[in-house]
Amino acid sequence: MSEDDVVDDEVPIIEEGMETMDLADEAEIEIEDPLEVALARAETAEKEIAYKDAEIQNVRKRLMAEKAELIQYSGMGLARRMLTVLSDVDRALANVGEDDEGVLAQGLRLTRNKMWHELQADGVLAIEAKGQKFDPAKMEAITTIPASEAFEAGHVVDVLEAGYMYKQRVLTAARVVVASED
Repeated sequence: MSEDDVVDDEVPIIEEGMETMDLADEAEIEIEDPLEVALARAETAEKEIAYKDAEIQNVRKRLMAEKAELIQYSGMGLARRMLTVLSDVDRALANVGEDDEGVLAQGLRLTRNKMWHELQADGVLAIEAKGQKFDPAKMEAITTIPASEAFEAGHVVDVLEAGYMYKQRVLTAARVVVASED
């Protein structure tokens, strides 16, 4: 054996002032109570589950509200299309003339009235505009005229094309003439 192969059995020298740690103290620091760890994880999981459950409930409520709104306004497209037919019938009646009480005129009036009553039953309402204060949410100003004693500024002077509401929504805006100060 050479000198390099000799195993040194010496214990390292501890200098004064250095503290030593028992193996028992070291074991206490590294080992956490498994029950505490499990309880902490369970509490975290419960919070996550509660947040996810609340999120699911919010999504369900929002989807139910959207579904209810879709059902409520599902007839809106049909009502809009039927109003164009109603306008065509009104134009045909205007060309027939009020003095003409023939079968054609009576049939057109009957058809127009029946169609209008059915639309009203479904929730269609005419927008009352003439003489009212201009409401840009329901009306479209086509032109303006100077205000006078008969019509104050910001009020509707004439309705060029009727507007309609479907329940709480505007189907077609009323096209109007508005009095202005300019």
